[in-house]
Amino acid sequence: MATLKVKIQEDVILDNQDYSSKRVLEIASIQDVFKRIITIPTGTDATIARFDAAVSTSVVGTLDVDLVKYVRVTNLHASNSVNLAVVGDTENFQVLLEAGKSFMMGSVNDAIVAEGATDTAPGFTGFEEVSHMIVDPGSNEGSIEIFIASTSS
Repeated sequence: MATLKVKIQEDVILDNQDYSSKRVLEIASIQDVFKRIITIPTGTDATIARFDAAVSTSVVGTLDVDLVKYVRVTNLHASNSVNLAVVGDTENFQVLLEAGKSFMMGSVNDAIVAEGATDTAPGFTGFEEVSHMIVDPGSNEGSIEIFIASTSS
């Protein structure tokens, strides 16, 4: 087993004031890593990962929902954005992932909730597990990298 070390660093000096920040997160007992670079053709929605009650060898990218501890999706394209959907059993949310930007999350078990389109008062209840993630490159070709780290228990 290994320890995953995630480093986030921002370097900026504004008006001679340093606003830089560096954060390090260590996740112990990592046993499995799923990493893939995917080129997605124009107009195609691509399922980039699946999560279920157990690892599946029959469906590529199906990981145990209870064991996933870290997920990162990075848009590798130099100029095109992609749409990322995080889909649960009954709900989903979508984010625009601009060129070069990343989306990160920790556990995918009881990790998401989506509320009504006009609901502006979050209830913070009813979280559900992520079942899969989809990337839609829209009217342009897309290229993403997905990295997922899981423990053994």
